[in-house]
Amino acid sequence: MRQGWPRAEPGMVIGLLGGSFDPAHAGHAHITREAIKRLGLDRVWWLVSPGNPLKPCGPAPMPARLARARHVMGHPRVIVTDLEARLGTRHTAQTLRRLRRAYPNVRFVWLMGADNLIQFHRWDNWQRIAAMVPIAVMARPGAGLQARNARAARVMARDRVAPARLARAAPPAWGFLTVPMVDLSSSAIRARGDWRG
Repeated sequence: MRQGWPRAEPGMVIGLLGGSFDPAHAGHAHITREAIKRLGLDRVWWLVSPGNPLKPCGPAPMPARLARARHVMGHPRVIVTDLEARLGTRHTAQTLRRLRRAYPNVRFVWLMGADNLIQFHRWDNWQRIAAMVPIAVMARPGAGLQARNARAARVMARDRVAPARLARAAPPAWGFLTVPMVDLSSSAIRARGDWRG
């Protein structure tokens, strides 16, 4: 494995939580712990992205976001990584293709908040993403009903499975995890000026 890349043993089930984490907060940590517990994940990798193609402004510098994410998510089974920057990928579909090639004996599960499911159909090659890995959609304050009626949710309606089966399900498969919610968002933290990148 290349230097700086996370280690993974064959047969592991690893959740991937991607995003700009600008900044990382307790809500990210909460859904990560819930995903580990509810989906039976061996690890979760936080993929701190160089930037989000759907956001008009660039994020804070990568070293500051990585440091904050590591501080917020102090868990022995969670790795905070800049792997997307190392891979040189900008879109989730590209990242997943490269990860599956680099870790052929690892099973990946994509983790996303319900707010992301609402706009998932706008992601580059979103249906290819769904065909590559199971997707766990985590409840987010105010996004539940809208997420369940989102365009991607309607297109993938026949692929929905119970969360308990999700990590081992063959894609396309997705599930909605209703978890206790933490009402925090990175954009609200930035708007309050609590985060200095």
